[in-house]
Amino acid sequence: MPHPFLDESFHTRWSTLEPVAVENDITLALSRASQALDTVINQDRGRLTFESVILAQEKALRLLNESWGLVTHLDAVCNSPALREAHNKMLPAVSAFFAKIPLNEHLWDLVLTYSQTDEAKSLTGTRQRALEEALAYFRQHGAELPPEKKKRLEEIEAELSQVTQKYSENVLDSTNAWEIVIDSVDKLKGLPPGAIDAARADAESKGLGTVENPRYRFTLKAPSLIPLMEHLDDNVIRKQAWEGSCTVGRVGSFDNTELVWKILRLRHEKSKLLGKNHFADHILERRMARNGATALGFTEELHDKVKSAFDREIIALQEYCADKWHQPVRLLEPWEIAWWSEKRRREQYDFDEEQLRPYFPVGGVLDGMFRLAERLFDIRISRREATFIEVGKSGPASTKPAKSEPVEVWHPEVTFYEVRNGGGAHIGSFYADWHPRDSKRSGAWMNYLKGGWPGDSSQDRRPHLGLICGNMTPPVGGKQALLTHDEVCTVFHEFGHLLHQLLGNVEIPSLNGVNVAWDFVELPSQIMENFCWERESLDFFAKHHETGERIPGGLFKKMIAARNYMSAVAMMRQLGMGKLDLELHMHHAADEPADLDKLARIILADYIFPTQTDPPTMARRFGHLFSSPVGYAASYYSYKWAEVLDADAFTRFQKEGVLNPQVGRALRDCILSKGNSEDPAKLFRDFMGRDPDPNALLARAGLS
Repeated sequence: MPHPFLDESFHTRWSTLEPVAVENDITLALSRASQALDTVINQDRGRLTFESVILAQEKALRLLNESWGLVTHLDAVCNSPALREAHNKMLPAVSAFFAKIPLNEHLWDLVLTYSQTDEAKSLTGTRQRALEEALAYFRQHGAELPPEKKKRLEEIEAELSQVTQKYSENVLDSTNAWEIVIDSVDKLKGLPPGAIDAARADAESKGLGTVENPRYRFTLKAPSLIPLMEHLDDNVIRKQAWEGSCTVGRVGSFDNTELVWKILRLRHEKSKLLGKNHFADHILERRMARNGATALGFTEELHDKVKSAFDREIIALQEYCADKWHQPVRLLEPWEIAWWSEKRRREQYDFDEEQLRPYFPVGGVLDGMFRLAERLFDIRISRREATFIEVGKSGPASTKPAKSEPVEVWHPEVTFYEVRNGGGAHIGSFYADWHPRDSKRSGAWMNYLKGGWPGDSSQDRRPHLGLICGNMTPPVGGKQALLTHDEVCTVFHEFGHLLHQLLGNVEIPSLNGVNVAWDFVELPSQIMENFCWERESLDFFAKHHETGERIPGGLFKKMIAARNYMSAVAMMRQLGMGKLDLELHMHHAADEPADLDKLARIILADYIFPTQTDPPTMARRFGHLFSSPVGYAASYYSYKWAEVLDADAFTRFQKEGVLNPQVGRALRDCILSKGNSEDPAKLFRDFMGRDPDPNALLARAGLS
C-alpha cells in the first residue's frame, strides 16, 4: 500500500497527497517515530555517544516531522473540507506525541546520563551548544515535573492544539464569508485602475458579472481591502468594508472570543505547572529577552520615546481633515483614517504610492531580488520548470525525478527554484506561492519542508527544501501582477527568512537555519527590507513593466521624502500589538472572561489612534498569537526587538557599500549560516564588531 506522505523523495509529489491517506500515513509515522525513540532509549548506557543520543533522537523524529509538515502546509495553502477533517482527526495524536517527548522519564534520564559522561563534558562548539539546548528544552517543557503534573501538561498541550486550530479556521472562514459587490464603476471614484480591474475580474470569476455587464467584487483579502480603504472616495462603501473587517473571528459560529480566553487560560495553567509566573516568563526563558518583564519594558520604553511624535501626527491629520471640510477638529472614524492619511501624503509630498506600482512587476521583482542575493551572498538561483497535477490524478511514482523533468507543485501559480553555492553545490530549493485564494490562509510566511545540513562531502550533504507564501496583488487579464512597494518589502522580508534557512550550514539539524530564538529570527528578514529603499539596490529589481526604465530620480526622491510620513503612528501600531500580547499573557490570562474589547481599550489607551467609533480588538483575528499552541504568543514584541538589530546592522551596508559582496559575505558567514550554533548576541557582535545601538531604529524612522 503506498504511503504518499511518507515518501522521502526530495521533490514532493503533491498530486499523490490525498486527504484520505493522512490518517494511515501519519499513524504509521507516529508508530515508526515511537519505535525509533524506544531504540534510542534502550541503548547500552555504558556506551553513550553524541551520535547515539542527540543526533539519534533528532533522526528518530525526522520522518514524522516532515510528513506532518506536509499535512499542515497543505492545510494552509489548499484548505478543503476533506483535508480539514483529516488534519483535525490526527491533530490530537500528533500533538500528544510531541508533548510526551520531554515528559518521557526514560528519554530524559538518557540525555541527563549522557550529559554527565566524559565525552559530553569535553564537547566544544556546536556539539556543546546542541547538548545545552537539549537539556534546556527538556527542563523548560516539564522533564522534571512529578507524574501527575506531567499528565496534566499533556492534556493541556492536546487541548491547545485543537482550540488554536479552531481559532485559525474561524479566521479563514469568516474572512471568506464576507464580500461586497458594486454594480457601477461610478461608485469607485478614487480607486486606482488596477484595483478596479482586479475587482471586476474577481466578480467575473465568481459568476457575478460579465464583460458586457461588469460588476466589482471586494473581499477582506489584503490586495482587495487595502486599496479600497486608502483610495476609494465613497465613505459609505469604505465604512461597509471596515465593518466587514470587524466580522473576522467575531460573529456567529466564527466568534473567537471564548477561544481567546480559553487559550490564555490553558497557557497560563501550563506556565504555572512549569514553575513560571505566566506564559511570557515560560516562553521567553530561552530567547534574547529572557523574561516577560524585559520584553514589556522594551515595548514601553519605545512607546515613551515615540509618544509625543505619535500625538503630533494624529493632531496634524485631524487638523488637515478639518481644514479640508471647513469644520471644527474632530476625531476621525476608523474607516476615514487611511483615506485621509493617503490624501494628505499625496498633497504634502506630491507622492502617490500607486506611482511606484508599474516599476514592480512581480516577475521582475523576484528576478532582481535573486540577482541581488547572488551578488551579496555568493549563490546562484535558477527556476526549474514546474507542473501542476490535480490530486489523485498522478501517474506511477518515480523514485527520483530526473533533472529534466518538471517539478510538481501544489497549485498552478506556484513556482520552484534551486539554489547553489558559487562553486555549484546544491544547497537548497524552494517553492514560491504569492497570490491569494479562498483555500489559502491570509498573510505572508516562510517555512521549510526538509531541513538540510552540510555533511562531510557532497554525498553527505542534504539540501534544504523551503517555501515562501504571500497574498500579494494577483495578475489580472493575463497581465503580470504589479505590486505595491509595501508588498515588495514583504517579498524581501520572507525571502530573508528563506535565505536564513537555505544558507544554514550547521551540522546539527535542530540548530540549523531559522531554528533560532524568535526575537532574533526576524533580523535576517527585516534586514532584507532595507534593500527596498536604497537607490543602488532598487535599480536591481525596480524596472517599469512596459519600458524597462528604472524609477525616475524625481519619483525616487519623493518616495524617500515620504518614507517616514506618519512613522510614529505606524510604529505605535506595532508596539500596541506587542503590548496587548504581553499584557494578556502576563496580567489577564487568569482573569474571568471579561469584555475583550473593553479590556483591550484599557490596555492600549496610550497606544491606539483615537476614533469616534471604537473598533473591536484584533485579538479575535490575531493569528500570530492564537493560531497555534505557541506561535508568536508573548513574543510579538520580537518584530520591534529585531528591528532595532536590523536598523543598526544595515548601517554597515550603508557605510561600506549597499551591494558590497564583502559585507554580504560577512552577513552570511556571521549570521545567516550560523543558525542557533552560538548565542545570537554574539552572532550580532561578530557581524558588527560591537553591541547593538538602541537608537538606530528611531534614527531610521526619523524619530530620534
